[in-house]
Amino acid sequence: MENFGILSILPIIVAVIMAIKTKNVILSLFTSVFIGIMILVGYNPLTSTKILMSEYFLKQLTDSYNAGVIVLMLFIGGFIELMMRSGGAYAFAQSVGKLINSKTKAQLAAYFAGIVIFFSDLGTPLIVGPIFSPFFKKLKISKEKLAFILDSTSSPIAVLVPFIGWGVFIIGLLQKEFENLGLEISDYEAFIKSIPFNIYPILALTIVPMLALLKLDFGPMKKAENDIFSDEELDVMEKKEYIVENAKPIYVWLPILVLLITLLGMLGYDFMFKRFSGSEFRAALSSGYLYAAIVLATLMLINKSKSFNEIFSIYINGVTKMTQIAIILILAWSLGTVNKNLGAASYIIHFIKSINLSSGFIPAIAFILGCTISFATGSSWGTYSIMIPIVIPMALTLGTPLYITIGAILSGGLFGDHCSPISDTTILASAGSGCKHLDHVRTQIFYAALNGILAFSAFLIGGFFQSYMLAITCLILQVIILISIKLKQKI
Repeated sequence: MENFGILSILPIIVAVIMAIKTKNVILSLFTSVFIGIMILVGYNPLTSTKILMSEYFLKQLTDSYNAGVIVLMLFIGGFIELMMRSGGAYAFAQSVGKLINSKTKAQLAAYFAGIVIFFSDLGTPLIVGPIFSPFFKKLKISKEKLAFILDSTSSPIAVLVPFIGWGVFIIGLLQKEFENLGLEISDYEAFIKSIPFNIYPILALTIVPMLALLKLDFGPMKKAENDIFSDEELDVMEKKEYIVENAKPIYVWLPILVLLITLLGMLGYDFMFKRFSGSEFRAALSSGYLYAAIVLATLMLINKSKSFNEIFSIYINGVTKMTQIAIILILAWSLGTVNKNLGAASYIIHFIKSINLSSGFIPAIAFILGCTISFATGSSWGTYSIMIPIVIPMALTLGTPLYITIGAILSGGLFGDHCSPISDTTILASAGSGCKHLDHVRTQIFYAALNGILAFSAFLIGGFFQSYMLAITCLILQVIILISIKLKQKI
C-alpha cells in the first residue's frame, strides 16, 4: 500500500495531541480528518471542505450499515432516558436495600444493584449512590468506598455488554475497519470473542466482592474508612428526577426481559455466541429496545407514574442526547477512511519493521496509549474512536492476535478513564456518593493501579500467546495479592 511518508500519520498525531490538550474529542477528530483530506487533495482548503462534506460525512451517513448503527443508538438513547426517569431503577434498588444489615452485605448489595442497572453507565452512580448512602452511613462505611463501588459497576460492566450503547458503538467502529481492510470478519463475533481478553474491566468487577468478603482495605481507602457522612451532604445528593410516585421495581426487570425475549425470538437462544449478519443483529436489537420502551411506557401509564405527554417528551429527549455520540461515530468512521487513503497503516508497519519491534508488543502498546489518551481526555468513547482506526488495521496486517488487541484497546481506555479526575463517570461516582471528588480519585487509584498492572502484564504476554488462561491467571493473581495484603495486615 502506498503512503505519504510521515504525513500519513499526521492526522493520527493531531487527533491524539488535540484530544489530550483540548479535552474535546469532536473538535480533535474533525480537525484530524480535515488535515488528512488537505494532504490528500494538495492543501486546497476549499476543495478539502467540499470533499469532506460529500465524500466523507454524507457518504458515512448514507452507508446502510452506518445508518443502521445510528438508528439503533437513537432507540437505545430513548429507552435509557425513559428507564432512568421512570423511577423504576430507584424503586428496584430500594427494594434490595431491605436486606442490608452488615458492612459486607451493604457493599455487595450496592455492587449487585450497580450491575443490575447495566444499561446506563452514567445513570448507575446517580441512582444507586443516593439509595445506598444512608445504609453506608448507618454501618459506618466511607463515602469513598461507595464511590469506588459505583465507579466499578458503571463503565466496567457497560463495556462488556454487546447490546447496549457501549457495545454497539465499539462494534460499529470495528466493522468499519474490517470493511476498510476488505475482510469478511463478523464485527459482533469479534466483540464477543474479545470479552475474555477485556481484562481490566473484568478485574475491576471482581475486585469489589473480593474486598467486601475479605473485609479488606489498603492504601488511602483504609484511612478513608474512618470518615462519616454528614446529613447535609446526603441531602445534596437527593436526585428527585429519579424518584417517581407509584414507580415499581417491575419497571426495570420486565422491559429488560422483553428486550431479551425479543432478541431470543429474532436471533435464537444462542444469540450471544451465534454468527449472523450485522443488519440482522441491528434490526433485532432496535426492535427489542422499541418493544421494551413500549412496555415500560405502558406500565408507567397504568400506574399513573407519568402522563403520556411526559413519557413521550422524556423518550425524545433521550433520543436527542445520542446526537453527540452519532457525531463522534461519523467522525471516527471518516478518520478511519482518511487513514486508509493516506496509507497510515502501511507507514506504521514499515516503521515497526525498521526498528525491529515485534508485532507481539502491539497489545501492550495499545493498552498504554489508550490509557494515556483516556486519562488525559476523561473519555473512553473518545479514546476508542481514536485508537480503533489506528490499531486494528496495524494489528491485522502484522498478524497480531485480533481479540487480545481489541481487549487491550478497550481495557486501556477504561483504565485511564477510571483513574482520570476529569472522567464523567468518576465525577458522577463522586457526586452519587456525596464524596469529595479528589478524595474518590485518590482512594480508587490504588485499586485501579493493581488491576492495571495485572492487565498490562497479560497484554505483554498476549501479543505472543493469545489464551483464555490470561484472564484466569490475572484473576488468580488478584485473589492471591489481596489475600497476601490481608494476611500482612493481620501480622
